[in-house]
Amino acid sequence: MIAAVDWSQVFNFADYGELIVLLRNSIIAGALLGLVGGLIGVFVMSRDMAFAVHGISELSFAGASAGLLLGVGVVQGSIIGSLIAALLIGLLGARARERNSITAVLMPFGLGLGILCLALYPGRSANKFGLLTGQIVAIDDPQIGWLIAVTLVVLIGLAVVWRPLMFASVDADVATARGVPVRGLSIVFMLLLGLSVAVSVQIVGALLVLSILVTPAAAALKVSASPLVVPLLSVAFGVTAMVGGILLALGSSVPISPYVTTISFAIYAACRAIAAVRTRRSSAPRPAPVREAQEGALA
Repeated sequence: MIAAVDWSQVFNFADYGELIVLLRNSIIAGALLGLVGGLIGVFVMSRDMAFAVHGISELSFAGASAGLLLGVGVVQGSIIGSLIAALLIGLLGARARERNSITAVLMPFGLGLGILCLALYPGRSANKFGLLTGQIVAIDDPQIGWLIAVTLVVLIGLAVVWRPLMFASVDADVATARGVPVRGLSIVFMLLLGLSVAVSVQIVGALLVLSILVTPAAAALKVSASPLVVPLLSVAFGVTAMVGGILLALGSSVPISPYVTTISFAIYAACRAIAAVRTRRSSAPRPAPVREAQEGALA
């Protein structure tokens, strides 16, 4: 016989106000991650690099696990692992096929190395679990300082290279012909992506990074093609998923990841439904009077 779920143990908002004050750093970190993920995700989608994000996250997980084991810091280890993976993918994977191959090689290596480090780590199991699925109670003042610093680096970097990077992402051949340093921009973008992944692993975990670095931008692209509207929507979706997931997780015994991924998926599903309705309306046959009036206006 299957036991009934005691929802009072899953959701408990009795001390919600006090928890919000205590986890102020986590809410700030979630908002920053939604901002960074929403912006960097636009380029991830335009450059077809969703698979590379997952590969970088595995090396970031390995670096964080090594940092936890060696006592040098989870954030620092995560950043080192992400940057190494980003450089390898950027330098060795110039073409999509090569990039996918490099990513497929790095993913199991990073995951295996991370699991080895966690197996050797003698500390609490909660720290091990949090690196994979995320946690909201581990963001202390030194870590929030690191996260803010990394976020500023990513935002400033994106602001500097936004226009040429967008040009190179849309049509690399034309950008090269116009003198845009496509190869250099690709390396810069990979480094910024690596830093973004390193920030994300601290909150949502290595296994669910795609939910914040890919899904918000994918949802935004379903409802708009504007180069201005898409980043704004992507940021709005990312911040909503992250902050909303944290606020729900505050009153729950369930980790943050299910909430963030569910909200992110719900936003994507809604945007996809809106896109389907628009497509159906645009392809529907027009009434004869309307069609004749439009043809007369064109004539």
